[in-house]
Amino acid sequence: MIDPKIRDAYTVTIGIECHVQLKTKTKLFAAVDNDARDAEPNTLVSHICFGLPGALPVLNREAVRLAARAAFALGTKPALFSKFDRKHYFYPDLPKGYQISQFDEPIITGGSIDVPMVDEITKERRIMCIGITRAHMEEDAGKSTHPAGADYSLVDLNRAGTPLLEIVSEPDMHSAAVAKAYARELFLRMKYADVSDCDLYLGQMRFDVNVSVSKDPRRLGTRTETKNLNSFRSIEKAIEYEVDRQIELLEKGEAIVQETRGWDDAQQRTFTQRTKEEAHDYRYMPDPDLPPIVLSEAYVQEIADSMPILPDAVRARLQSIAIDEKVVEDVLDREPADVLKVLEVLDAHGAAAARRVVFWLLETGWVDVQRDGLLSAMIDAREVSTSAAKAIREAMVSNEEMPRDIAQKLGLLQVSDEGEIAKIVEKVLAENAKAAEDVKNGEMKAIGFLVGQVMKASQGKANPGLAQQLIKKQLGL
Repeated sequence: MIDPKIRDAYTVTIGIECHVQLKTKTKLFAAVDNDARDAEPNTLVSHICFGLPGALPVLNREAVRLAARAAFALGTKPALFSKFDRKHYFYPDLPKGYQISQFDEPIITGGSIDVPMVDEITKERRIMCIGITRAHMEEDAGKSTHPAGADYSLVDLNRAGTPLLEIVSEPDMHSAAVAKAYARELFLRMKYADVSDCDLYLGQMRFDVNVSVSKDPRRLGTRTETKNLNSFRSIEKAIEYEVDRQIELLEKGEAIVQETRGWDDAQQRTFTQRTKEEAHDYRYMPDPDLPPIVLSEAYVQEIADSMPILPDAVRARLQSIAIDEKVVEDVLDREPADVLKVLEVLDAHGAAAARRVVFWLLETGWVDVQRDGLLSAMIDAREVSTSAAKAIREAMVSNEEMPRDIAQKLGLLQVSDEGEIAKIVEKVLAENAKAAEDVKNGEMKAIGFLVGQVMKASQGKANPGLAQQLIKKQLGL
């Protein structure tokens, strides 16, 4: 561990490149299935994926639409003009010898996202604005595997041509905690914008972190890039390790090598992969087989009008009805379709119902707008208790009956008739004179006993809140 005083003498600068897999049915330039999860190696391929001579790419229209949606989720608009370029490099899983990407005129330029987080020092919640340099469309490469103990590698081209959007941040982050929060916000925005399924385990979002340290806050240090991180925790830990490693080298008088590094999750450390290429090493050139992407103002406006609600708007609506910020963040981690149902409950049944449904969603992972709204109304009317409501919701999973019908079948409807409960209370007080006297003398714990006796006498159907009110009333309290 680096001495905190030594570490504090350095300015840490972090930028993140995030590859987002666009949720198209087919690949970026070929009419081949884009879902390779259960496919045998090299079965979701075409002449384009293999890079055979004469193979001509055809752009996937849906990929462009999703990239345009991503622009609005990143706080900007898609460019009306963008083009594709060839990025040359040679790996076994890239048969053409180049990757089709976007270089100097990408589909997204600029933008920013507000990242909510807890201040590491003050522990107060604050908003960090992280700038977006650009986001460009590109095809993915294939996948190489290296069997243990073998002197050969295997290449699977099922992933070759998968449509990606690479989102490049400004170097606006200065701690691992901020970088982790930014990555999570990016994840939420791409998911809520319905740009990607964002399955981190399947690699549908992958993060490359660029880290540098410098004693002069006006100058950047030599950066390293740690590639293919697929969890928020690994982003945080990789940055922390890399910061310590670089500071330790500089304190010894050694130089930082600009390079690409990998992350060993088992060892919790980064390791060298290769020296870092510069842009000129890729020999970019406009792709002669693909025309530019030209979007009309009307098309862009249509995309803007179709955008779903994004995380920051969800936060604002839920916080406006006094839901704790930590709870709101937990809600956002649920499926967007279910979170939107919470907002439907808010619109249709009001704030009290929405607050209940938020916690029901966190407990069970689902929301039924109509039935949950009706069940909440039954709680407000004292027709069922909160514990009975839980049992009713459990029953709702396996059938489509209304909450009241389920409550009747399960015998969970409460008696809220004041006259009927008053008679039961009168009888209970007469049979438990000692407890009644204790309550009169200020021993309020005894009232719980009396409420329990009322519930027992009513076979659990009396409304306990009303029972307590009537006990106090009859005792003159």
